[in-house]
Formats: sequence, C-alpha cells, structure tokens
Amino acid sequence: MEKTDFGITPQGESVSLYTLEGPGGLRARITNYGGIVTELHVPDREGRSEDVVLGFSTLAPYLAGHPYFGALVGRVSGRLTRGRFTLKGRSHQLACNDGPNHLHGGLVGLDKRLWTAHADGESLSLSYHSPDGEEGYPGNVDLTVTYSLTPDQALTIDYSATTDRETPLSLTNHSYFHLGGEGSGDALDHHLQIFSDIVTPFDGDGTLLGRCESVSGSAGDFRQSTPLRERVDGLFRQHGDQYVFADPGPELQLVASLIEPVSGRIMEVLTSERFLQFYTAMHLDGSLVGKRGRAYERYAGLCLECQGYPDAPNQEKFPSTILVPGQTYRQTTCYRFSTL
Repeated sequence: MEKTDFGITPQGESVSLYTLEGPGGLRARITNYGGIVTELHVPDREGRSEDVVLGFSTLAPYLAGHPYFGALVGRVSGRLTRGRFTLKGRSHQLACNDGPNHLHGGLVGLDKRLWTAHADGESLSLSYHSPDGEEGYPGNVDLTVTYSLTPDQALTIDYSATTDRETPLSLTNHSYFHLGGEGSGDALDHHLQIFSDIVTPFDGDGTLLGRCESVSGSAGDFRQSTPLRERVDGLFRQHGDQYVFADPGPELQLVASLIEPVSGRIMEVLTSERFLQFYTAMHLDGSLVGKRGRAYERYAGLCLECQGYPDAPNQEKFPSTILVPGQTYRQTTCYRFSTL
C-alpha cells in the first residue's frame, strides 16, 4: 500500500491518494476525498494493463466540480422525489439539486467529504461521521467503506453504517467505466448484459414514477449481451434505466456483464443490492479533460451503480432503505475482471 499527497482542500485539509496492488495485475488508486476511485488498472487479453475508469490525475478538477467520477455517493444515491420524505410523522425537506429532485446526497454529499483512511495490505477502509442534520438528513450516521483487490481479480466494495435515529441510507460507487482505457473514445461498442426483466421508469425530470415495467420490447432490454451502440438511441433521453432484481439472500448476485471486444476485457458486476442504475454518460460534453489529456465526450464511459431504490422512503411497496438504531447497514458490490 502506497500513500502519497494528493492536494489540499479549500478548508486547508490534506488529501491523500492510496495505491492498492492486487493479484493478477490489478491496481487501484483511491483518494480519501469523497472515497473516489481515481484509477483502476486492469490487464487485457495480452496482459497489457490500462486504466479503465474516468477521472483526473490531480485533486483540483475534483474540487472544481465533476459528475461524481468514481465517488462514494449518499446518504441516498439516486433521485429522491422532490427531496421530501416523512419519518414517524415528521416531514424532512432536502436540497433539490437536480431539477425538482434531490440527487446523490445533496449539495455537499459524501462525495465531497474528507474521509478518514485506514490502510491494511490490499484493502483500504474509509470512515466518516455524518452528523445529525447534515444535508437535511436526520440522525448521526457512522459509515465505513472498504475497498479491496481480491484473488478472483475483483475490486470489492464493502459498505457498513450505523445510526442513532431513523434515516434513509442507500450508498453506491459512481465509477464510469471504459474497458478499452479511459480517454480512448466512446464506450458504445461495449457489449452489455443486465440480468433483469424489470425496470423502474422515470419522467423527463428524472423523477422515479414508483412503479415497475417489463423490459420486453424496449431498448432497455439487455437480457442478452448487446452492443450499446444498437440500443442507446432508443433509451429514454439516451440516459439508461434502473433495473430490479430478486433478493439475492446471503450470496452476491450477478447483475450485469460488460465486454470490450478489442481489449477482450470482461467486467462482471455482483452485488447484495436489489437495484442497478445503468447510466450512459450522455451528459458529458467535452468540457472535462481526463488523465490522458483528452476531453470526455458523450458516452465516454458508462456507470453500473448498485444501490437501494432511491425513492423508497416515499414508496411503501419497494424494499425499505430506512436504517434504524440498533441495526447495521451492509452492502457489498464486486467488479470482477477477466478476459475473452
């Protein structure tokens, strides 16, 4: 485990960058600012390693603002309708930072907080105390997120949290993947497979509609491995969808597979969660420049974010995301790599 300086926040806090070296040639760089995965190097079929996540090589662009590249997001990842929810008869209003909705924890979510790091071999644990009222959320919440590079060629992310008061909690990592190497063009020739029959639709503002629909006959049907280029124009606003899965029980569930045919890299996504947000990165517009010095244009990567249903506090028929005192929130997501 290597630790280096990564910069200073506007508040004068020192930020560090940690390098994890794993078996089989995996290498990850993670900063304790926002828990951001800044780099993830994965070998191709010839053994050549490339960085497969979008991001920056210095702290300054992250501080200047970015679309959650590689970050830990929450307390609630995704969009919470109108930023409102009610617990025990009390209404809570959060910041509406994405049109009419609350997105990814608010104006200063977990992605913009400095976490305390504990390095141990091939794992990095990050902890953060989110005080009662932070971004409008009730309860003091203590969070720990551990990144590990495992013998099965995987980046595994383990999340845990406790609270002293009922509060919604649904965390995820927001990495943008390009398995051909970041900055090497669009990701439209990736072959995507999502092992789900059901999506939860949203409207033009990204507001979740609180119902489920079949993927059958839609552009969002990725039950068979399909080049993204063949489907992206048919997706609603070319955005992507949120997919629903059965309760995986004690084992991680395989929810998605991504293949980049030229490099031969394969990424499988396994998780303990019930929902997967697939996002095409259609909002990237060339204004952000990545680690290779190349602008990130539309579809420069794609996101596969495992999480709870964001609007669950307002939708009783969906699995609850309310964490209560005496319980421990746990979530595990694994990005496992191989080659053709």
